[in-house]
Amino acid sequence: MPPVLGSRRRREEIVRLAETTGLASVTDLAERFRVSASTIRRDLARLEATGRLTRTYGGAVAVPHRAESPLRQRIGEAFTEKVAIARWAASQIEPGDSLALDAGSTVAALAHQLRDHTDLTVATPSLTVLSELAGAEGLTVHCLGGTMRTVSQALVGPIAENALERMSFDRAFLAADSVDAERGICEADLAQTRLKELMAQRSTRVYVLAHAAKLGRRPFHAWTRLAPGWTLVTTGTDTQVGPFRDKGIKVVTVPA
Repeated sequence: MPPVLGSRRRREEIVRLAETTGLASVTDLAERFRVSASTIRRDLARLEATGRLTRTYGGAVAVPHRAESPLRQRIGEAFTEKVAIARWAASQIEPGDSLALDAGSTVAALAHQLRDHTDLTVATPSLTVLSELAGAEGLTVHCLGGTMRTVSQALVGPIAENALERMSFDRAFLAADSVDAERGICEADLAQTRLKELMAQRSTRVYVLAHAAKLGRRPFHAWTRLAPGWTLVTTGTDTQVGPFRDKGIKVVTVPA
């Protein structure tokens, strides 16, 4: 039997449950953590007071809308894991490949790995990727135009979508705010999910780059469905990636 968690760890686990699978009743939580119902109620009250949960009759749910953190903040998070994923992704790319690089911090880490490559064509809506590839003499780089999303440093909208419809790619590398086996890639913005769909549709191989902390979470309400045959590249554990394999998604786990 697992040890009884301390109050801080128990509250963190309650929030994690709310964000991934929803939240059970007070009674179920009390049984799960082997504490009293009144202790769970105090936990929920404290989490609600700090804005991390919304209480309901007999339980609580995750806060429906979470602020999207700026890309410049996310670049430094899980840095070692992102670099490991980026290095694996770069090793799959062959001379002559045409690539679609999504907007995101892990994909930007991949772009950094590509600066010394030659004979590649890259299309991207990401200003961060463009910055990484500026001055790379061996690459042909296409910027997808569109409307600027400052928080993600990406261009979105019909101009970018129309450009993608004129292209095709050997490989697409997609970013994610989070990834869920049932619903797919989670994003804060519907326009970004549409670009992911178009990149995938126009590509022979599709890779989703997401470190372990992004697996099984549902922080926002815009989704791109994962398709069988896509490859999830992650640092997640066997337990975390099991639901994806059950859905027919190829998973590559990269040691961080």
